[in-house]
Amino acid sequence: MNKLFDNTQVAFSLKSDSELDRAYFLFKLIESQPLVRIGTAVTNFALKAHLPVEGLIRASVFDHFCGGVTEDDCLPVVDKMFSKGVCSVLDYSVEGKEEEGQFDAAMEKTLKIIEFAKEKEAFPFAVFKPTGFGRFALYQKIGEKKTLSTSETEEWNRVVARYEKVCHLAHQKEVALLIDGEESWMQDAADDLVTEMMRKYNTSKAIVFNTLQMYRWDRLDYLKKLHQQALAEGFHIGMKLVRGAYMEKENERAQEMGYPTPICASKQATDDNYDAAVAYMIEHSDNMALFAGTHNELSSYKLMELMKNNGIDSNDSKIWFGQLYGMSDNISYNLAANGFNVAKYLPFGPVRDVMPYLIRRAEENTSVAGQTGRELMLIKKERERRKLEDN
Repeated sequence: MNKLFDNTQVAFSLKSDSELDRAYFLFKLIESQPLVRIGTAVTNFALKAHLPVEGLIRASVFDHFCGGVTEDDCLPVVDKMFSKGVCSVLDYSVEGKEEEGQFDAAMEKTLKIIEFAKEKEAFPFAVFKPTGFGRFALYQKIGEKKTLSTSETEEWNRVVARYEKVCHLAHQKEVALLIDGEESWMQDAADDLVTEMMRKYNTSKAIVFNTLQMYRWDRLDYLKKLHQQALAEGFHIGMKLVRGAYMEKENERAQEMGYPTPICASKQATDDNYDAAVAYMIEHSDNMALFAGTHNELSSYKLMELMKNNGIDSNDSKIWFGQLYGMSDNISYNLAANGFNVAKYLPFGPVRDVMPYLIRRAEENTSVAGQTGRELMLIKKERERRKLEDN
């Protein structure tokens, strides 16, 4: 089993030679932190100055990490992946919005994706970000237990109504709904609201899924407490487990504001925390459903082993593996080829609006030790395999 993810023929079967070359070029750039910093600054400047760079961005980084500009735009990519057994999670990756009209538009987009998902087997999940439905500062204020003004109370009621509308439709259509995790200082309010939705809509199975970022040392305890609440109140837990996406920001804020960092002391501690949460969920899979979002091969092998040891079928509907589009194809496609449930997060949206997401992806890749090097090694191996095959 522990050689499963080395099969590059399966991993890159959907990539043409030119797409493989583009992937190699991109990860080579991402490998260099100075180049990522310079590229980010130049791209931001070009977009703010309204220089005609969207075509160049679209043909390079955008098309590698995103499915398209609209949902329909994504369909050829979705169908192609599904032909290899890999599902898609359409992710409207527009970030940093602050206005009510924009929050309503994000909600409508999510409702549309749920309707879309009901009609197409390739979409087992819909997804949204908490800050897609409401202001970051409002979540933060509620999490800090500060008194809201009358207008803020009305504003929060609109946020709750958006969650309610989306979760209600997901329940009605039986489409599982992933709600992403964000920075720790706004997360408490989001957690409480998502738990409320679970209590209401997860009575017979997990429809609403929260996200735990396991680089936070407190998340395993949170999961265990939530489990006790679920058992007492009779609802199912849906949880996406990830390592986390805001580590540098979290550490910097903790240092600036003089409180202990919420982040684990080391990469190893994060890995242990992640694996412990996965093991806990598998142990209690009678009323828990897991979406294991990971690019870590060892964690993926451990989950496969846990499933086997606990007599859980590889295609059990309660267990999903997830990776991001454009990354870790060696995990996604080899898992799918061996009968496991796999879904790729497939970001989409206007090129200009999706750039903050893409920049974050590039910065994360430079900060995760070994991730980019592994991608490059696998791409190189596949290019060499194809050359030998052609000769």
